[in-house]
Amino acid sequence: MTFWDLLRSKLQGEPALHPLDRRMAKRWVKERLKKLYPELRLDPKALEQAYQELGLEPHEGSGRGGATVFEITLPGE
Repeated sequence: MTFWDLLRSKLQGEPALHPLDRRMAKRWVKERLKKLYPELRLDPKALEQAYQELGLEPHEGSGRGGATVFEITLPGE
């Protein structure tokens, strides 16, 4: 990578998160919710509501090496 390529990539910022990666992250979070709260396994509406209440906010370029980081905000905070 040349100096100009490096400079151009830094100025443009982190590329947007691919929709497939976003869906995989959502699935992983829902699987963790099912393990933590077994009552959500048989209730898809409650599972979706619990996922939405987590308040996942993507912060692009905040992680190690400029990766996207998802911050969880709990209800009531």
